[in-house]
Amino acid sequence: MAYRKKEWLMLMMALASVLMAGWFYPQLPDQLATHWNMDGQVDGYMEKGWATFMLPGMMLFFVLLFFIIPKIDPLKKNIEKFRDKYEEMVLVILAFFLLIFLQTMLWNMGMLISPALTVPVAVGLLFIYLGYVLPKAKRNWFVGIRTPWTMSSDKVWDKTHRMGGKLFIMMGIILILSIFLGSGSFYVLIGLVLVSVIYLFWYSYAQFQKEKK
Repeated sequence: MAYRKKEWLMLMMALASVLMAGWFYPQLPDQLATHWNMDGQVDGYMEKGWATFMLPGMMLFFVLLFFIIPKIDPLKKNIEKFRDKYEEMVLVILAFFLLIFLQTMLWNMGMLISPALTVPVAVGLLFIYLGYVLPKAKRNWFVGIRTPWTMSSDKVWDKTHRMGGKLFIMMGIILILSIFLGSGSFYVLIGLVLVSVIYLFWYSYAQFQKEKK
């Protein structure tokens, strides 16, 4: 089976995370810090083996999943219409996971860079990118804003994803700026996500009703 260049890059990123885990493993303590509170203080630990290899293992799983989706989606022809952006999105998500993995490993090796600063910025940049790519997605069963109404109409799908793109970009910018709020950035994230989900659910319904009329 022939793989596309970006698919090879996905696989190499996931395998690189496994190799990095193997390099970090002997240098790490028996218990690793794996969770931080809203003030950037450690409040959760995990056994070294699980903590080191869990996220690289998840990355490998996601790569396999993203390989399979374009082949099993009933609307696979639509995925092909934005296949380059689909694969680009997967690479960006993998890069995000890789950043979180490196943050965790380096913290446990003594480089105490606060996740309270890095995570909101990383998530904010991810949201901004998703806001850019969402309007380019075509109707499918796995990627995008899937409500009963977006899945029933290409027009409603397109309108909802254009609106969703704007909201995601706005959320990303606000989240990055929220680092100046300290622990408040967590509440900002939760609030933005909840409001956006509810609004987009209503928006897709409203657009569907408008199309019916």
